[in-house]
Amino acid sequence: MGDARVGFALTGSFCTLEKAIRAMEETAREYPNMVPILSETTGATDTRFGRAADFRQAAEEICGHGAVESVREAEPIGPKQLLDVLVIAPCTGNTLAKLANGIADTSVTMAAKAHLRNGRPVVVAVSTNDGLGGAARNIGELLCRKHYYFVPFRQDDPVGKPTSLVADMTKVTETVTAALRGEQLQPLLLGPADQ
Repeated sequence: MGDARVGFALTGSFCTLEKAIRAMEETAREYPNMVPILSETTGATDTRFGRAADFRQAAEEICGHGAVESVREAEPIGPKQLLDVLVIAPCTGNTLAKLANGIADTSVTMAAKAHLRNGRPVVVAVSTNDGLGGAARNIGELLCRKHYYFVPFRQDDPVGKPTSLVADMTKVTETVTAALRGEQLQPLLLGPADQ
C-alpha cells in the first residue's frame, strides 16, 4: 500500500495546522506519493498560529509537489483518477457542512467531490468547536456515507469548550491504511484516557 497516491488537504482550523503538518510528514514516510491541497482560506490567511506562506512551503516540501489551491486545479482529480485516497486534515465544521450537503465551491470540497466519483476513500480529521452542536448532524451524515472514514476524535476541552471535537492527528496514517482496506479505524470515539 505504500505506493498509494495520497491527496492531503489542509483546511482553516488554524490552531491544528501545526499538528496536521506533522501528520502529513508521518503519512509521507509511509506513502511518499503525496499531493498537498490547500483550501483558499488556508493558502491566503496569516494568523497568530502561523503564516499561510509557511504552511504552503512546508506542505510542498513534505510532498515534493506544488499545492492544489483552486477549484479549477482540483477538478481533474476525479476524471484523471489522480488519487487512491484523500485526507482532509484538519477538516473544519465549514468543510464538513459542505461535504455533507454536496457543495463543491473550494479546492478541498471539489477535490473530495471529484475523488469520490471513483469510489475511493476520503479520510476526515475533524476539528471544529461545534462538533457536538450544529456540526454534529454533518458528522453523522458523513459517518453514514460510503467511502468516508474518520480519524478517531475526542472532545478536546469538555469543560471550556463542551461542543468542540478534534481528531487525534497521530492516527492519520493508521486511518489512511485502514481506509485503503475499506475499514474504519476503531475506536472512533476517544476518551481522556486515550490521550
